Amino acid sequence: MRSRPGSIKSNTHAALADPVLQEALAKLKTGFQAKRKIAAANLPEFDALRDQARDMKTMVLNDLDSYLEIFESKVVEQGGQVHWAETAQDARDIVLSICKKANAKLIAKGKSMISEEIMLNHWLEEHGFEVVETDLGEYIIQLRKEPPSHIIAPAIHLNRKQVASAFKERHKELNADRPLDEPRALLDEARAILRQKFLAADVGITGANFLVAETGSFVLVTNEGNGDLTQTLPRVHIVLASIEKLVPTLEAASLAVRLLARSATGQEMTSYTTVTTGPKRQGDLDGPDEFHIVLLDNGRTAMMGGPFEDMLRCIRCAACINHCPVYGAIGGHAYASFYCGPMGSVLTPALAGLEDWAEMPDASTFCGRCEQVCPMRIPLPRMMRAWRERAFERAITPTATRFGLGVWGFVARRPWLYRALVNLGMPLLALMAGKRGRFAHLPLASGWTKSRDLPAPEGKTFLAQWDAYKKGGGR
Repeated sequence: MRSRPGSIKSNTHAALADPVLQEALAKLKTGFQAKRKIAAANLPEFDALRDQARDMKTMVLNDLDSYLEIFESKVVEQGGQVHWAETAQDARDIVLSICKKANAKLIAKGKSMISEEIMLNHWLEEHGFEVVETDLGEYIIQLRKEPPSHIIAPAIHLNRKQVASAFKERHKELNADRPLDEPRALLDEARAILRQKFLAADVGITGANFLVAETGSFVLVTNEGNGDLTQTLPRVHIVLASIEKLVPTLEAASLAVRLLARSATGQEMTSYTTVTTGPKRQGDLDGPDEFHIVLLDNGRTAMMGGPFEDMLRCIRCAACINHCPVYGAIGGHAYASFYCGPMGSVLTPALAGLEDWAEMPDASTFCGRCEQVCPMRIPLPRMMRAWRERAFERAITPTATRFGLGVWGFVARRPWLYRALVNLGMPLLALMAGKRGRFAHLPLASGWTKSRDLPAPEGKTFLAQWDAYKKGGGR
């Protein structure tokens, strides 16, 4: 995890004032959200599959050590090597050692959130290796020296002009006057540059969407094919995966794949779904001579058996992010964690500590849309609430917030006082709003009114209406 450049609150102000970012985020509703809705509706058994996938992952987590041992034995049986990394530093050291033994100079990388989590690129570059991201979105943000702002669409915060500017600044060997106004031109240029890197790479590093215990295989899904080129062309292939990526069988992996694409991009299936087992065999034309899998814990074992274990069912589809109104307003960089949105608000404090990341669970409206669309039925609001409770218990919550909650608790425990204040305050607010019926600025609510109007109260309070309802005999 990287250190935070300011708090979520200060980052939010900058995000809301960024017109390019706001234009990009507006496309979430017409893009990911709409496509996911259509894809789910076109599969009548979609909800039944969600139940099956939830139960399958829960079963694996309940016996994870056994499945990990089975997986390791199958990988070794197929000619691969398994490396166990308890911490992020362990994983970095293992990858560095493999690259050094291979006398590597150039490393091609597929998109991997685990590599972001352990800050692998920076570590390898510090030790003299050239590292090139081969996913187009990751390649763009690498050129701009930025972290991803989304776990499946890392460059979603950028527009075409910004991408063209990055290409012209970094691809100086090409004609400076070349037109890059159209997406096709950008794609063709990236493809030409990256093909050279694929062919020259000594080591390929990818993530894994799923690890299959029964065969020692890993499953990789992409829409660009860069994952296949990254794992088959270099002579050494390294898979980075966290321990909870295990599924028991190929059939179980197929179940998860059916949910993944529909939940992520609204596709029935991604363009490339590749199942790989071991290194190149005798007679194979393609494939690596060495095949390594680095299994990372980095705090996940500590989540087992506790209130946050359900988070380990996550398949990184980003459905919760795509449907989150908070993410939709501020984007991923405002969270300052590589894992953003609702899933990041649960996972980041678990992996990197609540003391440094207590703000993340607060970045939620608790509308419940994240849980509603999660293909693995992860109770994200419940877990964010649990983090909030822990932050309050440990006095991590800011003093002003704690004081406000204390006042609220005092009033809420005294119904007569609560009713008196409500009966006084609601008509007063309606009077202050006047004919407009809305507040463009309201003391103690500037965080809301700075970016939107606050409607004034209308009519009687709920309690007054409820009293009238009871007096009328419930009619």
